[in-house]
Amino acid sequence: MIQKKICLLGATGVGKTSLVKKYVEGIFSEKYLTSIGVKVDKKELELASTKVQFMLWDIEGIDRYCGFQPKYLRGASAYILVADQTRSQSLIEGYEIQQMVKDVADIPGILAINKSDLAASWHWNDSEIAQIKSSFAMSFNTSAKTGEGVEPMFTELAKLLVESL
Repeated sequence: MIQKKICLLGATGVGKTSLVKKYVEGIFSEKYLTSIGVKVDKKELELASTKVQFMLWDIEGIDRYCGFQPKYLRGASAYILVADQTRSQSLIEGYEIQQMVKDVADIPGILAINKSDLAASWHWNDSEIAQIKSSFAMSFNTSAKTGEGVEPMFTELAKLLVESL
């Protein structure tokens, strides 16, 4: 079995915890609880004949008042940067977080544009969003509420990491 540490990063309230809960437990809750520090969950999946165990590090929201903690990235194989499509500021903050990650780790990143079940409030045109997406290994539209894109995102990440062995 291959173990991989994956860090979920993003601004406060973008749905990092909800994505993990949906993926690991298959549930969604409307209750919002702010994560403090880090919460680690495990999930196994099988690709062809390879078993992969994800250690999912759900890291507290990063914003201007709560700085980025590079120590959480030690030993990580990849990160998922989560943005909320109903808050355009979360994509700006996400892009800033991505730059901080690149300063301390050379690992692939996935962009998860979450809350796809709600109306988008982007202030950018398609080419600007495409440019941001192109700076990630992959990008997915996800909804922790409906489950859209959640399973495929983690499966494709596992394939990427297994192929790079």
